[in-house]
Amino acid sequence: ALAPFVHRELENRFGSPVIEAYGMTEASHQMSSNPLPPGERVPGTVGTSTGVTIAIMDDKRTMLSNGKSGEVVIRGPNVTRGYVNNPTANSEAFIDGWFRTGDQGLLGNDGYLTLTGRLKELINRGGEKISPLEIDSVLLQHNSVTEAVSFAVPDTKYGEVVHAAVVTTGDTDEDGIRSFCQEHIAAYKVPDKIHFTKNLPRTATGKIQRRHVAAAFAKVI
Repeated sequence: ALAPFVHRELENRFGSPVIEAYGMTEASHQMSSNPLPPGERVPGTVGTSTGVTIAIMDDKRTMLSNGKSGEVVIRGPNVTRGYVNNPTANSEAFIDGWFRTGDQGLLGNDGYLTLTGRLKELINRGGEKISPLEIDSVLLQHNSVTEAVSFAVPDTKYGEVVHAAVVTTGDTDEDGIRSFCQEHIAAYKVPDKIHFTKNLPRTATGKIQRRHVAAAFAKVI
C-alpha cells in the first residue's frame, strides 16, 4: 500500500500524477484504480471498480453499507471460477458467488475503495483490531523515517501488541518516534517496541512482506 504522505510527496517531487490501483491474479488482474487526470485521485484509496463488482462483507456473510469496514469481496466474468484440484481452497475462497480477497477495507459513498490491511495481518491488541497500514503511514510521516513496517507480536496480557521495524536517517531514537506516533494515533496503536535496522528483509522480487519482517525482528512466525 502507498501511504498518502508518500503519494503526495511523489507527485510534488516529480510533477506527475501517481495512480494507485488494486489487483490480484485471481481477478486477472486489476480490480480497481484511481483515474488518470482530469479524474480525481484520492490518496489512501485504490480508486473505483474497473470491471468487477466490489462489496464489503462481514464475518457473518452480511453485506455492509458504505463506510463500514469488512472483507473485500468481488465477482465478475474475469474472476477465477476456482483453483484446480483444490476443493479446500475453493470452499474457503468463495461465499455465495463472491470471491474473498482476504483484504480488509471499506467503500466510500463515492465508490472509492480504501484498503486497511490483510485480514491475517490485523493486530488484535486486547480485542482492539489495529490496521498495520495505519501505523506504517504515521511512521512514514516522521522526518527521520524512510521505511517502516509494523506487525503483531504475541503478548501474555493483550494477546498481541504492536511492534515496528524502521529504517531511519539516524537522527532520532525510539522515544522520539513513539512520541511522534502519540500525536497522530490512539495510545493503544502506538508501537510498544521500535526495531531499528539499515535494511528491511525483502523477497526475491524486492517486495517487503510483513510476516518476514516480523520473523526477522521479533521471532514471530
